Amino acid sequence: MGGSEQALCDRVRRLISGTAQTQGEFAVMIGLDASKLSRSLGGTRRFTLPELARIAEIGRVSTDWLLHGNGTGPAAPQPAVESRDPARDPVRDQRRDEFLAAAWRLIAERGYHAVRVADIAHECGTSSAAVHYYFPGKQDVLNEALRYSVAQAFARQTAELRAIDDGRERLLRLIDMQLPRPGQLRDEWSIWLQFWTEATLRPQLRAVHNESYARWREAIARIIVRGQRQGVFRSTVDAIDAALRFTALVDGLAIQVLTGAPDMSVDRMRMVLVGFMARELDA
Repeated sequence: MGGSEQALCDRVRRLISGTAQTQGEFAVMIGLDASKLSRSLGGTRRFTLPELARIAEIGRVSTDWLLHGNGTGPAAPQPAVESRDPARDPVRDQRRDEFLAAAWRLIAERGYHAVRVADIAHECGTSSAAVHYYFPGKQDVLNEALRYSVAQAFARQTAELRAIDDGRERLLRLIDMQLPRPGQLRDEWSIWLQFWTEATLRPQLRAVHNESYARWREAIARIIVRGQRQGVFRSTVDAIDAALRFTALVDGLAIQVLTGAPDMSVDRMRMVLVGFMARELDA
């Protein structure tokens, strides 16, 4: 390796140490196979110009600095690798979430066991190796995708319901948000049903499932208590018991809609749930 090539590789290594936790992570960030990056740094392969341009972009330096040591270089001394916290790395977190979002969409569309890592990589325009960098095996990414989908749905519902003060109106809105209409809501229900199946077969998923389900029942109970304080729901109702029955009714009706039961539709599901609220809760 000539002096200029050695200097180039030294500058790339400097960017790696300040941008990623490991050399493998940096390879993922620039869209380059890790073995190619290793060979280029070892002198058995040359970087291509597009690769150097991408390295400069990720490292936030000019290509002139990268190639010749002139122009815009790193703005400040880079922290040691050990000082970086990958859990707080926004680039890493964003890429990981992209893989999870793609995975849950594919699970909803094709089914849990029909999704391959190659399918997730294709959806994100990258390689299977990039996915495996964040998730060692297929089971890891699919399990995390189930958790991701449930967490995203819960966060969205919480944000929307927070803007509604009236307890009865809040429960009505929640009913509408639970109807498996075509699109995102139906996809989320597909994920939830598959989560039930996987938690039934694999005990290691049950803790996450039960925690998510407990949060769902508690959210209903809090809405009922709110309505009781406001006088729109009967104060004699046991909120915990009512939430248990309401969530069981939601799940049973949704299963019938999703499986195409001839006497069940989204509209009828809504009618049954609103009827439950009127009979069991309304003051």
